[in-house]
Amino acid sequence: MSTLLRARQIGEGEEEELGGQMSFLDHLDELRKRLIHSIVFVFVATSVCWFFSDRIYSFLAVPVERALAEAQRRQLPIAGLTGNETILGLSSLKENDLGRYVFPEETKLGTSVIPVGASVTARVAKDAQGQLGLFTDEPLYAGNTVIPKGVRLPVDFTSLPQAFSGINDKLIVTTALEPFSLYIKVSLYAALCLSVPFLLWQIWAFVSPGLYPHERGYVTPFIALSSVSFVLGAMFAYYVIFPPAAKYLLGLGQDFRLLLKADDYFDFIIIVMLGMGVVFQMPAVSYVLSRIGLLTAGFLVRSWKTAAIVMLIAAALLSPTSGIPNMLLFAAPMLVLYVVSIFVAWIFNRPRTAT
Repeated sequence: MSTLLRARQIGEGEEEELGGQMSFLDHLDELRKRLIHSIVFVFVATSVCWFFSDRIYSFLAVPVERALAEAQRRQLPIAGLTGNETILGLSSLKENDLGRYVFPEETKLGTSVIPVGASVTARVAKDAQGQLGLFTDEPLYAGNTVIPKGVRLPVDFTSLPQAFSGINDKLIVTTALEPFSLYIKVSLYAALCLSVPFLLWQIWAFVSPGLYPHERGYVTPFIALSSVSFVLGAMFAYYVIFPPAAKYLLGLGQDFRLLLKADDYFDFIIIVMLGMGVVFQMPAVSYVLSRIGLLTAGFLVRSWKTAAIVMLIAAALLSPTSGIPNMLLFAAPMLVLYVVSIFVAWIFNRPRTAT
């Protein structure tokens, strides 16, 4: 009887250390509570992001608009130029430079609308305030009206070079409701990114009852490392992976008129950024699992062949093109992060104990 009582006391002690056993219904109730909290938080974050959706859109559209403008500049025929004309560049303009100005978009001059792609001989001169400006050096015929010589063209010399990127560097929409649905989608994705720390906290809160008390203290480094890793992964996709991928894809369309749907593009770039954000979680997850004692550096070293195959398959699925260089852009950081995870597991691994 005393042996049975002692065993029961030991079992109760272990149950208390693990946070108490939960029934299946208790687990479902806990999961429901965490899901409700997450949904409410994401909804609130989406509402806030809606007021900044136009800025978020502009930020995410920069890589493809630059690539689209560059692709269209390559397609422009340089025709109608004489031997005495030069191609003007904002970075090297000086007074009395003469060249040909091509309107990058539909532009209103006075009561006339100048179509995209129209051009006119222009000269750099100073205005009444002594500031450099670009003025027409010949009459410009626009429909039934004539723009006389000496009219100032809408060129801001203080603007960044990318402001004058190409003939048509804007993404397109095909329905009246598409801009609204697009901004909703942009707000939702931005809210998900901002909610990463809170969502990770909810995940940890769901699994923490199965951990020992001292293991629950890893929540702060886990959330901090995971959040930073997610941001680094998204930035890596935006600044390193996507620009060459967009340039390659648009380069394949030289025989076509390049009109990109905004909705398709944002689905594409968000998947890439979220995918890389998840991939960059490897060191953070390795840290927590090694501290708990569920992962060792030896296991990662022994499993490197299988891991390499899985990472190459994941890179092929995430890569926007079938080209080997672009796929390696995805696979390379995965392999580096796997090596980092091995060192993390080697440094922080400890056997799992109740204290």
